[in-house]
Amino acid sequence: MTTTADTAAPAADTATADYMGFVGVTTASSSIMKVFPLWADILDLPTRRLVGHDLPMDADPAQYRAMVAQIRDDPHHRGALVTTHKMNVYAAASDLFDELDPFAVSCSEISSIAKRGSRLSGRAKDPITVDLALNDFLPADHFARTGAEVVILGAGGSGTALSWALAERTDAPARITVTARTQDKLDHLREVHRQHGTPDDLLRYVVTETPEKADALVAAAPAGSVIANATGLGKDRPGSPLSDAVVFPAGAYAWEFNYRGSLEFLHQAEAQRASRDLHVVDGWRYFIHGWSQVVADVFELELTPETVERLAAAAESVR
Repeated sequence: MTTTADTAAPAADTATADYMGFVGVTTASSSIMKVFPLWADILDLPTRRLVGHDLPMDADPAQYRAMVAQIRDDPHHRGALVTTHKMNVYAAASDLFDELDPFAVSCSEISSIAKRGSRLSGRAKDPITVDLALNDFLPADHFARTGAEVVILGAGGSGTALSWALAERTDAPARITVTARTQDKLDHLREVHRQHGTPDDLLRYVVTETPEKADALVAAAPAGSVIANATGLGKDRPGSPLSDAVVFPAGAYAWEFNYRGSLEFLHQAEAQRASRDLHVVDGWRYFIHGWSQVVADVFELELTPETVERLAAAAESVR
């Protein structure tokens, strides 16, 4: 069920040393394996050791429950960040947690697993981290000034979090379109927003069985719109939700949530950067905010903007 990738740690105390976990698909290839020891030094964490828990994308519920139980029952396991599997962890194992924050319950996902004494805590940090990453590149008055919209390709955990964050924004877009390959994911997202009280006319939910259908939505978006790849395609498996024939809106912000992998969506946007005057953004700052927020949750820290920038600089040194 689990493979491990550890940061440098003294061999003699590996069996008894505290450590943090990373639940993903191919954790060994993530930059966090080099970054975490640097952050541990900056933050004065009690461990420099990070262990990867790799699960296949089609893992069954028993695998998720076993993984959560392992984290809960190992006294040296301090907690974990969950990437690709955050919605599946909630669906399969939410009953194993003693505490779930409102985001986790509303969005049906768990991205941070932490311990508070004998209690196991599950939180959904993505609505916070995606907003921090968005604010790093998008002007605060962008939507009010331009009338631009947002097209979110993918209705999984990251897509759900982005739609949530956008709906809460003072400078909200004129419309948010979220796509998925199947209707059930969109039905789930619609229910999340219904429970949250999001205005019905702000969100549009569209099934895109083929890249060409997604292309049409992107091409029809107004100038300056944000087009976000929240599908996982280009990281966990190769590909893009769009075809190579897609035409991005003029002046659009093409946001690839991933920073590693084959990154086909990013390359498609870069090919049109000059001709369509695009702002092309990769997932590096999202990675920084996502990890720093979960590390802070696991080790009960308060992060200042200045500390986050120190962490970002350290991460950049090994990128």
